[in-house]
Amino acid sequence: MKALFTIPLAFCLDLLLGDPQWLPHPVRLMGRGITALESLLRRIFPFTPRGERAAGFLLAAVLPAAAFAAGWGLLRLAGRISPAATWGLEIFLCYQCLAARDLQRESMAVYARLEEGDLPAARKAVGRIVGRDTAALTEEGVTKAAVETIAENASDGEIAPLFWMALGGAPLALCYKAVNTMDSMVGYQNERYQYFGTAAAKLDDLANWLPARLSALLLLCLAPLAGLNGKGAWKIWRRDRRKHASPNSAQTEAAMAGILGVQLAGDAYYFGELHKKPALGDDLRPIEPVDIPRANRLMLLASGAAALLAAAVRFLILT
Repeated sequence: MKALFTIPLAFCLDLLLGDPQWLPHPVRLMGRGITALESLLRRIFPFTPRGERAAGFLLAAVLPAAAFAAGWGLLRLAGRISPAATWGLEIFLCYQCLAARDLQRESMAVYARLEEGDLPAARKAVGRIVGRDTAALTEEGVTKAAVETIAENASDGEIAPLFWMALGGAPLALCYKAVNTMDSMVGYQNERYQYFGTAAAKLDDLANWLPARLSALLLLCLAPLAGLNGKGAWKIWRRDRRKHASPNSAQTEAAMAGILGVQLAGDAYYFGELHKKPALGDDLRPIEPVDIPRANRLMLLASGAAALLAAAVRFLILT
């Protein structure tokens, strides 16, 4: 019966505590590991497209395997103490793989700055949670960036870890976080990572393929419970869910655009370079700062539902 409560308790811990900076976090450790491995592999492999792809493939193979092994090993060690120690550690490790509270906190900081009319501070706040250039964003651009990252990270930061948690507990969730962290650090189509980051980006696409679609469906189904109309959202999702270079990112963003009745995505600057991207959704009304708490409300509701579903699946697997 412990399996039935592990994931909900981890979810509640995330909502209560978020990511305290004083607490060592697996993602920060993974980030240091990625930086160290990249430096080592670049010294070993030649600076050719083939060499960089090989180095990136090795990184993509080693880090997720190490994350899984670390989670599995820690649980085995805890098992030598007591079953209660194993259960407590698994709850803690699962909690460390979730990010709903921090996503809400950081995006609501953007909303607060916009409500104060402090656009420079809002640009700085949104720059903490998005990868695009934010220095020249308008109020509309800042709001759009915040809503898009809530939609995308509803899957990447919350529902996808819960999906893998359901299938393989904390070790598989840690493995997923390693994949996702690699993609966020090296999975760019720029001069430095064009070849080195290929394996990480492809692996992340694969790991998120099903969770992204499940996330979109949860957002669409639960929109009415979050007090959002969502009229026509299913149509928008079916029409726009493939309008992205990534096979997954437009899934939740298109769903959110349809639910809110706004237009998301479009062109954006990354590292000073303009990236042309299609818009998602219909421009039925201008996006407004209050769409940030609306999106957060829906994200939390969908995440809670996903936690309950994941607990049920985990219970069935273990029994």
